[in-house]
Amino acid sequence: MWITIGGLLGLHELRLRCGFRIPRLDGLRHISCAVSRTTYDPHSGRARPKQGRKAKREMEKARAILSVGEEESERVAGLDVRPHRAGYAASFYEGFATRGLRVDCVRPGFVSCTFKVPPRLTDAGGNLSPGAIANLVDEVTAAVICSEGHHMKISVDMSISYMSAAKVDDELEIISKVLGHKGGYSGTYVILKNKATGEVVAEGRHSLFGKLLSKI
Repeated sequence: MWITIGGLLGLHELRLRCGFRIPRLDGLRHISCAVSRTTYDPHSGRARPKQGRKAKREMEKARAILSVGEEESERVAGLDVRPHRAGYAASFYEGFATRGLRVDCVRPGFVSCTFKVPPRLTDAGGNLSPGAIANLVDEVTAAVICSEGHHMKISVDMSISYMSAAKVDDELEIISKVLGHKGGYSGTYVILKNKATGEVVAEGRHSLFGKLLSKI
């Protein structure tokens, strides 16, 4: 059973405002609010979005994209991941995500790299995955901080704009620059471009923080 009201009001507040008594609604599960298109639950006293057919289809689509099949699970389980000493050697993840990244030019506050998109970092559509792009942004911008003699810093925030797709075997030019420093904070910028077409694949900004070096 449904009762439609013109706004998202609690039953008690509605009774006070309208000046009439609302009978007990023990048999009702929800009250639908026509204005806000949300569902009011009298038991919790909270509103929750009303999920339509389109939202359900999108949810099923996202679930299908994120799901991992048995074959993929077996492949991952079969990988030989050996333990490493943190801070002394690259981890499996770093090697998997950045292997093939070639540094072309390094100078204070500037790093230029080339990266050929490998099959291992592509999604179901054959494009370089957004996660792989985010990892490249993270690694290259962290490296450009070190080009100025700073020690390794930790990420504070990162923003990435995904502009176009990169396919398998596309060669990317990755250029990162230091925007500036303020105290222990550092700002960096990076752009990923298709080397053959000049098309921008992604660009990002990355803020990092670390302790100031002692001048003593």
